Amino acid sequence: MITDKEILVLYYSQHGATQQMAQLIARGIETVPGVRARVRTVPKISTVCEATDPVIPDSGAPYVELRDLEECIALALGSPTRFGNMAGAMKYFWDGTSSLWMKHALVGKPAALFTSTSSMHGGQESTLLSMMLPLLHHGMLITGLPYSEPELASTQTGGTPYGASHVAGLTGNLPISDTEKKLCMALGRRLASIALKLSA
Repeated sequence: MITDKEILVLYYSQHGATQQMAQLIARGIETVPGVRARVRTVPKISTVCEATDPVIPDSGAPYVELRDLEECIALALGSPTRFGNMAGAMKYFWDGTSSLWMKHALVGKPAALFTSTSSMHGGQESTLLSMMLPLLHHGMLITGLPYSEPELASTQTGGTPYGASHVAGLTGNLPISDTEKKLCMALGRRLASIALKLSA
């Protein structure tokens, strides 16, 4: 029996926008025959040592495990912007992946990135670039959004060649625009197509 190969869609979301983007990217991935999305998240972190999250989240995707990265043929990684950088919860997770680095578990796997910011110039590109750094150290192959996607050249909201992005507004209540949705879906399709070629 032939089973579909899986692509990990890993995100952190505090107000829901990045989670919605993850779902759109997963939909884009699953438009490509032979592949399906495995959606996971990371728990919050706290400066209070006694603060803990439940082992299983109350809602949304399950928490990621290192084996998810090993078992999947590609990765879509998303985080909201925190002062032009990925959120601390996502950075904390990647800081704990040395065991995968030691055995070269992610070398040669493609990866794509997505983010949400409160303002148009709130650090979308720098956040996407910050998320690339641990992936490059793991030997992953970064894929972005080419300008052959017409929405990339015409967007008045989010969207960058470095990956999908969304402008959520200062109160985080702006919906994902049609252009942003199309670019999320396009990123998922592109990642899936490249991953299947490489895994063959």
